[in-house]
Amino acid sequence: MPRKYRAVDHIVEYLASIGANHIFGVDGANIEDLYDAAYFHAGVTAVLAKHEFSAATMADGYSRSGAGLGVVAATSGGGALNLVAGLGESFASRVPVLALVGQTPTSLDGRGSFQDTSGCNGALDVQAVFSAVSVHTERVLRPAEIGAALSRAVAAARTGGPAVLLLPKDIQQAQVCAGAMPAATTADPRPIGNPHPIVGLLRDAGGTITIIAGEQVARDDARVELEQLRAVLRARVATVPDAKDASGTPGFGRSSALGVTGVMGHPGVVEAIAASAVCLVVGTRLPVTARAGLDEALAAVRTVSIGSARPYIPCAHVHTEDLRATLRMLTHALSGSGRPTSVRVPDVVRHSELTPPTCVGTGVRYRDAMAVLDEVLPDGADIVVDAGNTGASAVHYLSPRRGGRFTVALGMGGMGYSFGAGIGMAFGRANTGRSDGRTVVVAGDGAFFMHGMEVHTAVQYRLPVTFVLFNNNAHAMCVTREQLYYDSVYSYNRFRPSQLGAGLAAMFPGLMSMDVSDRKGLANAVRTALEVDGPAVISVECAADEIPPFAPFLTGTSESGAASQISTVKERYPNVAASA
Repeated sequence: MPRKYRAVDHIVEYLASIGANHIFGVDGANIEDLYDAAYFHAGVTAVLAKHEFSAATMADGYSRSGAGLGVVAATSGGGALNLVAGLGESFASRVPVLALVGQTPTSLDGRGSFQDTSGCNGALDVQAVFSAVSVHTERVLRPAEIGAALSRAVAAARTGGPAVLLLPKDIQQAQVCAGAMPAATTADPRPIGNPHPIVGLLRDAGGTITIIAGEQVARDDARVELEQLRAVLRARVATVPDAKDASGTPGFGRSSALGVTGVMGHPGVVEAIAASAVCLVVGTRLPVTARAGLDEALAAVRTVSIGSARPYIPCAHVHTEDLRATLRMLTHALSGSGRPTSVRVPDVVRHSELTPPTCVGTGVRYRDAMAVLDEVLPDGADIVVDAGNTGASAVHYLSPRRGGRFTVALGMGGMGYSFGAGIGMAFGRANTGRSDGRTVVVAGDGAFFMHGMEVHTAVQYRLPVTFVLFNNNAHAMCVTREQLYYDSVYSYNRFRPSQLGAGLAAMFPGLMSMDVSDRKGLANAVRTALEVDGPAVISVECAADEIPPFAPFLTGTSESGAASQISTVKERYPNVAASA
């Protein structure tokens, strides 16, 4: 005879059965039953965040780490609404996330209850709100529907993006029959695109081939498949900013890695595309942040695409939800007797950098700080980068680690994303099959003031996370805009000075947290932090007046209006042979 248990017990058991063994969130009256169910299930850990935005970014980072489906839980009212910005990032970046959102009991719908978001009788309609930032939103109104609703939501999330289940408290508490619930499925229902339409073009390419690798390569963990295709095509690879670890990390195709595209990218990418016979776009729509400066070159080169969404530029496109499978099919078609015979390989690949104007302010320069991190951070470390001047510098200067992940959220660019995402990646690492390692969060002080108290979450769970905070006492990207575009006659965006390292050390006894003001101090601090059992914080003094490697700002600094500050200084790695 089927046993009866609560709907929330079924939810937790279902999540465990599909390998989603962490729930990130903030507790509250209308989600507490889910936390109760998680407590009594050995296969699921409920992680308490400090804010629902950060809980959503924890689920996002967990998913991006390759650990499996990220799950976030929130209570009703303001707790639910706090999820919106975090889910907006996952939606824009097509990151699979499942959001379980508590609601007031259905008997109170439209009756003026506290935090009523049913949409009834003039109440706020939270289903309409979440529908704008999700690939699937559903309000469960009968206990017997919970199993099917879960299956639909998980399937929708796996296509790329957040799925939201709205769960009234009485539905969560209702008794359901275990035997009547649909069994969880781990089968991958995503359609696999056939690359046949572009095989001939790639096989007959008479010249060099350039690949632009995107965020779907990271999301589908298609790194190995991309490298196998690159080797067959003897192609050079550039990545969009939020897919830096998709190709070209040391020891993994570096000889053909061009760098990053777009506003934080490397000038050599434009030159390489312009000189190509074919440009193959893999797993990205090429939004403006990833495409800026490339439009003219792409328009003059035969361009084709593979991925779950058609790029914003005109090109032949092969749709696939399973990039790994499609890349394997394409590599097979171009191997053996089908291999390209007219592809040319350049003798060298020239690495290039943007060169911002010299800054004479106090503290550590962005380039120097990233050089220290590049030198000291070990293989296997995961790097999570926040938005702003700090993020632009990390994207441009800091290389991913061999075997590590490099994550930056550019879908919505929400400041403070990195704190929760880094924590989510640290929790998820055990599920990725990789060895133990450290997560490094790189963020500015503005991002810290928004969501940096999640450092306490890392302390609470003794996570191996090092937070490197660039403290310039400002929203520095806004300061730069005030200087470049508004004559620098005022500033709304400078802060009173703070000592973040000392402050956090005083707040959290036992936390290794310090302030540094020079390159040597930063190097020593990072080496020490890497050996700490648990989290560590390093606050780096830098200058708000320093202009980052961000192409629109560099254009703005030239007298003629042209990007005269953009040069082609070599990167840390010298020119190398572009052998296959």
